[in-house]
Amino acid sequence: MGVVKRLLKSVVLASMGFAGAAYAEYGLNLPEPVSPVTKEIYDLHMLTALVATIIMVIITAVIIYAVVKFRKSAGYEADQNFHMTWFGKWAWILVPVLVLGIDLSIAGKATRTFDLVEDTTTPDITLKVTGSQWKWTYDYMNEDIRLVANLNRDIGVDSDIYLRDTDVEVILPVNQRIRFLHTATDVLHAWWVPALAYKKDSIPGYINETWAIIEKEGVYRGQCAENCGTGHAFMPIVIRAVSEDKYASWVADQQAEKAKAAADAASDKDWTLDELMAKGEKVYAANCAACHQANGEGMPAAGFPALKASQIATKDMVAHLDIVIHGSKKNPVMAAWGNALNDLDLAAVITYERNAWGNNTGESVQPTAVKAAR
Repeated sequence: MGVVKRLLKSVVLASMGFAGAAYAEYGLNLPEPVSPVTKEIYDLHMLTALVATIIMVIITAVIIYAVVKFRKSAGYEADQNFHMTWFGKWAWILVPVLVLGIDLSIAGKATRTFDLVEDTTTPDITLKVTGSQWKWTYDYMNEDIRLVANLNRDIGVDSDIYLRDTDVEVILPVNQRIRFLHTATDVLHAWWVPALAYKKDSIPGYINETWAIIEKEGVYRGQCAENCGTGHAFMPIVIRAVSEDKYASWVADQQAEKAKAAADAASDKDWTLDELMAKGEKVYAANCAACHQANGEGMPAAGFPALKASQIATKDMVAHLDIVIHGSKKNPVMAAWGNALNDLDLAAVITYERNAWGNNTGESVQPTAVKAAR
């Protein structure tokens, strides 16, 4: 019996040590939740893990006890009539009842969590999130603001946020109910920020919905959680939660910039090549680089041709305008950008493509030419 006690003590101490190490290393657990629904999910996760750990310890202890106590070398002989004993008869009822009781201890909380996940209370802010290979487009539905977020390729491999940073942060306020509408333009994606929003697939032609109330200011990171192709690893998500006052100020600044951009696009000004190149580089980085690459070499294997030294970007200007504005019938992955970008943005990005990476055509496109080609 002394051997059994020492073995049981070792198992308990080992289990406690393992649990303490896991508790100390939060990198092995879900991140700290900052929204009511993610807090419920986190608590359910921890409850399930606790129940599973307790069951593991008990079952392991019983097995070790049985192996030591009833081992053949100690002279024990198997009981051929065990099934006739009281436990042998009633175990068929007691064990399922015990298992059902454990399941129900989790099911009650799980039901409440699922009800909270599907809560459709009227939101304060609606953010449409569109996944594309390989970037995220964010439309603030009430504020008429659009952001396009791509991987920040300036972050080196030695950084803690390598492949986890974007060139544009999504700004959201704390203490307001935010509804996320999820869809996609090409294949399945999944927008997931574990600290503040649960995961649902982004499906082309379909809208899924999640929600959050961010309770703490800070930066929260996530990633596309659906294997969406060769660029799957390059679709990070960065949310910056700010105070309501800072959010209102940011919205005002974004709307002022949009109004200025609309005024510039509507003007009859003739833009210089340098002005168009500077603006076109930004438009290209936000909308085109994910497919055609920052160096213009594209990803031919994935259906995204190179623009560097290509016929479309160095020869026929009319064909270049047509494919950017109206898309490609031969290659459906080339989307039509006529409705997504204004005349100035289109003129700038086409000018950039015709003069970057050594293309050097010296040709510029004015917004009036884009307007005529629509």
